[in-house]
Amino acid sequence: MTTTRFAPSPTGYIHVGNLRTALMNYLIARKAGGTFILRIDDTDPERSKEEYVDAIKQDLEWLGLHWDRAERQSDRLDRYAEAADKLREMGRFYEAFETPTELDLKRKKQLNMGKPPVYDRAALNLSDAEKEALRAERGNGVWRFKLDHQRIEWNDGILGDISIDAASVSDPVLIRGDGQVLYTIASVVDDTEMGVTDVVRGSDHVTNTATQIQIIEALGGTCPRFAHHSLLTGPQGEALSKRLGTLALRDLREQGVQPMALLSLMARLGSSDPVELRSDMAELIDGFDIGRFGAAPTKFDVQDLFPLTAKHLQSLPLADVADAVADAGVPTELAEPFWAMARENITTLADLKGWWELCRDGAEPLIADEDREFIAEAVVLLPEGPFDGETWGQWTSAVKEATGRKGKGLFMPLRKALTGMERGPEMAALLPLLQVIRARG
Repeated sequence: MTTTRFAPSPTGYIHVGNLRTALMNYLIARKAGGTFILRIDDTDPERSKEEYVDAIKQDLEWLGLHWDRAERQSDRLDRYAEAADKLREMGRFYEAFETPTELDLKRKKQLNMGKPPVYDRAALNLSDAEKEALRAERGNGVWRFKLDHQRIEWNDGILGDISIDAASVSDPVLIRGDGQVLYTIASVVDDTEMGVTDVVRGSDHVTNTATQIQIIEALGGTCPRFAHHSLLTGPQGEALSKRLGTLALRDLREQGVQPMALLSLMARLGSSDPVELRSDMAELIDGFDIGRFGAAPTKFDVQDLFPLTAKHLQSLPLADVADAVADAGVPTELAEPFWAMARENITTLADLKGWWELCRDGAEPLIADEDREFIAEAVVLLPEGPFDGETWGQWTSAVKEATGRKGKGLFMPLRKALTGMERGPEMAALLPLLQVIRARG
């Protein structure tokens, strides 16, 4: 069975970059009728916060990305310890004691000599007595996985055939000196024991994948299928990493972005398929193909979400937005005609309030000097209420006959006088909702 996972760290709110990873893994699982696991990477007790665990779940639920099971890595520390012991017994795990400053000096020296800046494995030459002396002086060392210096190869679902020389990569640190288990080994143990078959993540993890393949093989596991999606940039190709904090999903939600607009964009962004608004999750699942995504950096512009949100809202019946219409202050008896009028003229649901304020309180008339006599004559011809969908047509026909005006010269001054705006909804739909005019009628 196909099994995928999304493994966020609860050290902050998830953003559009995280969502891309979560959505791809979700769609792969759902398309195959498989399992989608939410796995909280909370092995860092200092930075992991329960409030962010809750926020991650709330954001995924808002988007409709429902998981089949939830796991927490902090509940599985004994499994990582067992894997570490196994690697020690195999001679693939060793303790190293260099300080960050010493490592930096080594890297600079290697670069000056034209060599790749990889860890030189000096710790492998330490005697037991030297290790004990270093522990006494510096505390516990870090634990590194000893890579086999051979090529690591796999067929990537997006990048194609990948081949990395393990000799060009430092032996990865899997456990820190303070005992904290790092992602590299925790992920391997979890993916293996949870039967994860497909892993999709950012292209910044390619080197991690190479080292993890060797760790999986050392522990006797089966490698999942890997795919590494491109990283997002800003609309001008600029690095997005510094802005991701302002692109948290809850901030987009606060700005009125609709879930299906966000999902429709992220399910196609960076692929060879055009972005198209989808009506529901089933359409997203059916149209998803990981093989259609490219390796090039992918431009993301938050402004692209708002036309999609507007288009999505236009497709919704009143029942789907009834709460928002009520929150805008619209009386229940006017909700249906109000939504029919406003839906084509909003970008987000927050815009409903402004349209209801116009209907309820009227607007400052916008009347050019040359139109004042015309407007005064037109107001006299306004039919008696109550107004309905035919009133605008009846009124403008009467005004046309009386004044001789027609076309834009007839309709625009009347719109501006009633709404204070040059553009907006169909006046036939808006006029019956204008409470001030209704009262005059």
